[in-house]
Amino acid sequence: MPAVYRADTAPDTTPVPPRKERSRYFDFLRAAALVRVFLYHMFPAAWLAMIFPSMGVMFALGGSLMATSMQRSVEQAITGRLRRLLPGLWAMAALVVPAMLLLPWPGRPDLTHLALWVLPIVEPPAARWAAPVEGVLWYLVAYLWLVLLSPLLRRIYRRIGLVAAVLPVVAVFFWDYLEWPVPARAESAVTDVLTFAGCWILGFAHQAGVLRRIRWAVLGPIAAVLVGAGLAWTITHPGEEGIDLANEPVTYAIYSAGFVLLLFRVHPQMAWLKRVRPLNGLVNFCNARAVTIYLWHNAAIALVFAAAERYELERIGDNLEMAALFVLALGLVAVFVALLGWVEDVAARRPVSLLPWSKVPASRPRKEQPEWCGPVWF
Repeated sequence: MPAVYRADTAPDTTPVPPRKERSRYFDFLRAAALVRVFLYHMFPAAWLAMIFPSMGVMFALGGSLMATSMQRSVEQAITGRLRRLLPGLWAMAALVVPAMLLLPWPGRPDLTHLALWVLPIVEPPAARWAAPVEGVLWYLVAYLWLVLLSPLLRRIYRRIGLVAAVLPVVAVFFWDYLEWPVPARAESAVTDVLTFAGCWILGFAHQAGVLRRIRWAVLGPIAAVLVGAGLAWTITHPGEEGIDLANEPVTYAIYSAGFVLLLFRVHPQMAWLKRVRPLNGLVNFCNARAVTIYLWHNAAIALVFAAAERYELERIGDNLEMAALFVLALGLVAVFVALLGWVEDVAARRPVSLLPWSKVPASRPRKEQPEWCGPVWF
C-alpha cells in the first residue's frame, strides 16, 4: 500500500546550499590590519599608514560580511553584528566608567552622557587619563552607524552600482570643508562614516562578485590613480603635525578605496598559510579576538610608555628601550585578551577559550540566497 503524506508532514526535499567556507584571505587581511594598527600606535610613523590603510580594509571587510549576512535576514544581520560588537565595549565600560567616576574628572559631563558607553552613537565622554582608551572608540561608532545604514546603502548600491561608492567621497568633501552647526562629536562621527562608507560599499560589490568581473585593464589603472592621488596629496600638503594620511578624510577615503579595489580584486589561494604555523596561529588569534585586541591595544601601549617614563627606561638606550616596550605592550595585550577575550566567545555563542591559537572560531551555518549584483557601470 503506497504511503500517503500530508503536505505538512512530507519530508523537505529542498536542497540545502553547502556551507560557505570561511575566507582565509579575509582572515589574513583582518589580522594584517590589526597588526598595522598596533604598530602605528606604537611607532606613529606616517609611512605605516601609507603602506596599508588598515581602517579602510577593515570597513571593506565589514561591508562584505554584512552583505552576506543580509542575504538571510536584514534584521538578524543588524542584531547579530551589534551582538558581536557591543559586549566588548560594555566590558570596557564596566572597568573604565567606575574608575573615571571615582577619580577626579574635571569638566565631568552629566551622568546621562555616560549612556554613550552603552550605545555609542557618538564617541562617549572620558576623563583625560582615559583618552588612550576612549580614543579608539571612533571606529565602533562608525561601524555601528554603517551597520544600521546597511539596508539603505545596499538599496542605493543595487540601484546605481559602483557609483554608490563615489557618493560618500563627494559628501565627505563638502562635510569636511564647510562649516556645520553641529557638536564636535557628532561632526567627527559623520566625517568617519562618510570617509569609510565607500569602502563599506566596495565590500558589497566584492560579496556580489562584481569586482572580480571587472577586467584588470580597467580596475588596475583606476586603483593606481586613486592610490597615487592620495599619496601625492598627502605628501605635498602636510598638516600641522606633518605628513599624516588620517588627518585628511577625503584623501584617506580615496586612498583606501584604491587599496581595497586591489586587495579585493585578487583572490589568492591561502593553503600555504597552514604550513607556516606561527603566522597561521597569529591569524587565528587576531580573528578570534579582533574586538578585544582593538579596544585594548592602545591602553596597553599607553601603560608601557607611562611605566617607561616613571622608571626612566630611556637610560638603557633608545633602540633597546623601544624593543623592550614593544615586547611589554604585546604581553599586556595578551593579558587583556586572556582576561576579557571570553566576552567575544559569549557574544558569538561559541565555546569559551583562553588564548585561541590553534583554530579559527567556528561560525554558524546559514542559508544564503544569490545576491543581486547591480550594474557594474564599467
